[in-house]
Amino acid sequence: MIALIVVAAAGIVGWLYWDQNRPRALVVSGFIEADAIRVGSRVGGRVSELLTAEGRTVKRGEPLFRIDPFDLKERRAQARAELAAYQAEHARLKAGFRREEIEQARARRDQAAATLERLVSGPRPQEISIAREELKRAQADLAFAQSEHERISGLVKTGDARPTEVQQAERLLKSAQAAVEAAAQQVALLEEGTRKEDLAAARAALAEAESALKLAEAGYREEDIARAAAQAEAAAASVAAIEVQMSELEVVSPCDCVVEAVDLNPGDFVARDAPSITLLDPSRLWVRAYVPENRLATAQLERRVPVGVDSVPDRRFAGRLTFVAREAEFTPRNVQTPEERSKQVFRIKVTLEEGHDVLRVGMAADVYLDESM
Repeated sequence: MIALIVVAAAGIVGWLYWDQNRPRALVVSGFIEADAIRVGSRVGGRVSELLTAEGRTVKRGEPLFRIDPFDLKERRAQARAELAAYQAEHARLKAGFRREEIEQARARRDQAAATLERLVSGPRPQEISIAREELKRAQADLAFAQSEHERISGLVKTGDARPTEVQQAERLLKSAQAAVEAAAQQVALLEEGTRKEDLAAARAALAEAESALKLAEAGYREEDIARAAAQAEAAAASVAAIEVQMSELEVVSPCDCVVEAVDLNPGDFVARDAPSITLLDPSRLWVRAYVPENRLATAQLERRVPVGVDSVPDRRFAGRLTFVAREAEFTPRNVQTPEERSKQVFRIKVTLEEGHDVLRVGMAADVYLDESM
């Protein structure tokens, strides 16, 4: 009896020793995760519409929320008007002067040339002859006035003429003398010809008219055209920038996602570039887990390993080891492994290659690193 007890005790001790020292399968536990996309708008403003809710599945391009445009529409209209003005100015400079403007400049040049030619030629002989004849007539009138004045002056002495007649004769004499002086100066002016100052002014006017004609025929300067083109391009860029801002007023989903968190309500003010809604992309799932330091050799990149979840106990899902941390850390509290928690571990990522129809973000999952698929 005692022998049986000794044998049984020895068997139990041996089994316990074997159980403690036999190699155990390495199973690490973690949670299924997915890419978290935090969407927002590059323009700030007040939320006018909220078009989704937490837990909802949204398609790529589906609107999530809208922001009130405030003054963006007015700024866009102003920018478009400035663009149209700059484009019109560029087109005008590029086309050059109109044919009518060139003809007008040519007519002014011809008029200035004719004026200079007239001044250089001076008075015509006929004009000088007419002036001389006018001088002769004025001299004849003066001679008649002098004789009439002498006659009336003699009658005054005899009492046959009134004082008023003498006064009238004197006025006629002075008028005739002035007419002779004016006619004589006119003859001298015509015989002398055009003044030098008038000729210089006419030559300057002709040079100015010729320069204006050349400018009209040559068109606008290349620098002015390039500047107008640059202004039009800058205005177009301003319109494009406002159009981009307008497009940011409606925030849409970047992929087929699940709405994880919504941190806004209609009427809220959101800052520019601030994340407002968190989306999860279920098309790419992975398990985040931790491997003990003494079993790190089993974690080979690109290895295909099975993954199990409690909700589907009779199925193993294929996963691929796509990441192994290069720096060790202490085991997080929410990680369960057969190893002691005080030991250092390395974070790994196992990307799931199947099961996207039944697996969900947040599920607990076991990774069987000793097995392969």
